[in-house]
Amino acid sequence: MKAKAFDTRLFKRILQYTKPYQTRFNGVVVFAVLLSIFAALRPYLLKHTVDGYIQTNDSVGLLYYIVLMGIVMLAEVFSQFYFVYWANWLGQDIVKDIRVKLFQHMLSFRMRYFDNAPVGQLVTRSVSDIEAIARIFSQGLFMIISDLLKMIVVLFFMFYMNWKLTWIVIIAMPILVYITRIFQRKMQITFEEVRTQVANLNTFVQERVTGMKIVQLFNRENIEAEKFKTINDKHRKAWVKTIWYNSIFFPIADIISSLTLGFIVWYGGLRIIAGDEITTFGDLFSYTIFIGMLFNPLRQIADKFNEMQMGMVAANRVFAILDTSDQIQDKGRIVAPSFKGNISFSDVHFGYLENEDVIKGVDLQIEAGQTVAIVGATGAGKSTIINLLNRFYEIRSGTISIDGENIDHYTLDSLRKQIAVVLQDVFLFADTILNNITLNDPNITRQDVIKAAKEIGVHDFIMSLPNGYDYNVKERGVMLSSGQRQLIAFLRAAVSNPGILILDEATSSIDSYSEDLIQRATETITKGRTSIVIAHRLATVINADLIIVMEQGRVVEQGTHQQLLAKQEGHYRNLYFSQFLVEKEA
Repeated sequence: MKAKAFDTRLFKRILQYTKPYQTRFNGVVVFAVLLSIFAALRPYLLKHTVDGYIQTNDSVGLLYYIVLMGIVMLAEVFSQFYFVYWANWLGQDIVKDIRVKLFQHMLSFRMRYFDNAPVGQLVTRSVSDIEAIARIFSQGLFMIISDLLKMIVVLFFMFYMNWKLTWIVIIAMPILVYITRIFQRKMQITFEEVRTQVANLNTFVQERVTGMKIVQLFNRENIEAEKFKTINDKHRKAWVKTIWYNSIFFPIADIISSLTLGFIVWYGGLRIIAGDEITTFGDLFSYTIFIGMLFNPLRQIADKFNEMQMGMVAANRVFAILDTSDQIQDKGRIVAPSFKGNISFSDVHFGYLENEDVIKGVDLQIEAGQTVAIVGATGAGKSTIINLLNRFYEIRSGTISIDGENIDHYTLDSLRKQIAVVLQDVFLFADTILNNITLNDPNITRQDVIKAAKEIGVHDFIMSLPNGYDYNVKERGVMLSSGQRQLIAFLRAAVSNPGILILDEATSSIDSYSEDLIQRATETITKGRTSIVIAHRLATVINADLIIVMEQGRVVEQGTHQQLLAKQEGHYRNLYFSQFLVEKEA
């Protein structure tokens, strides 16, 4: 949905965020009023200076009015300072609150949302779109209020001083207002296009930088560069439209202002020559300033309204995310204790897409302390079982229980604290090894990490790195090999002391030294706790207490290695001789 040029409902919603800062909001309005009064007083005092003291050669009165104008100017500067400072301060506090709320809201989304939402677009919403909302207050709303007040006060003084000259200005104003309105409508359309192209540009750059290895491996540099040129050109064209409309509007506004001033001087001069006592030289002096104070704000209101429009468009996009109800329903009331690890799947159905099941009536019984290997072809549903146990996705039907209690009855936070996962694709933050292990949990000390590292045999590896546990692995852990990253993931799981451990055990492209450490870590960390392993290695499969064979979302076989191998033409037997035995011979 596109934001309107001025969406009252949306604007009221934005204003709700000013409530914690109501005193400052009111202060900005007060200083806007004072600013308009002090600004209009200067030309008024100038008229009296010219007519009352310069023309009459009264040097004492001239000095008095000069001092008075200086005081008014200082008061105007003081009001201007607090008006601008508080307006920007208020805007930053408001966007801070919105940004925190937006980020916390996104943290609660299901994995399904992130499967479909482009990362670059979410970054745009959280950063540049939020800043555009800040400009509603710093460059838009309060500036418009200030300009409108200034125009009202100026018109009051002009009518009070010389209503005949003022009517010339009144006649010219509707023309400028009409042109301004057309300009606003055109700019609304172009700003919507600009925000769309900015989001597209961010998404493209984010994906290509993240996937740079694939781009270079498949020699796609030139192709991606051409795509970027196309997207960047669309972004440029969107901005050129805004430049085009500005280039037309502001010169026209200046011409109208200049013509009005010319008519004022011409008509006022004729009245003075004709001996009109109402019109004076002081009027002409003051009106040259008044016209600038009246027409410049009117012209700038269009520019300020542009800021409002950009902020409204951005707010519309941000609130669209805030209004998205795609959270996992955390209605559980039971705080998960230290799990024994009895796991039960009963007729579980699930699909990532509507009317397309990936898990089809799965029944499983895993006893506490067992090491269970899940095997099967790619797409069989192995990883989905892990995702469902952690409640990353909601099942369509059936029940999943841990220690005899439906997992929906546990609070989401306590459930996930009792389940540790080591994924095949390990994600590390641009931080130290220690912080990547503890994830900044204050309950996990450095001593806890070192003790766990020694137990699973990775302490010496970490100490061999520069700065040891304080070694910064950079973005996504690029300073470590895939095997080293997986060792960090094992340690991350170990220090959380989970009741249930899940391993996506992938050791392809890992050196033999890292593989030996991973094997030792696996044996240590799985001891005495329920462990579910998506098995890729023969040793894990053979030593598992239970092997679950999946095919096309169903459990087709389960049992020990010997039991399954004894089944002639069984799924596991075929898999063993086609895949695992090849590994053994190698």
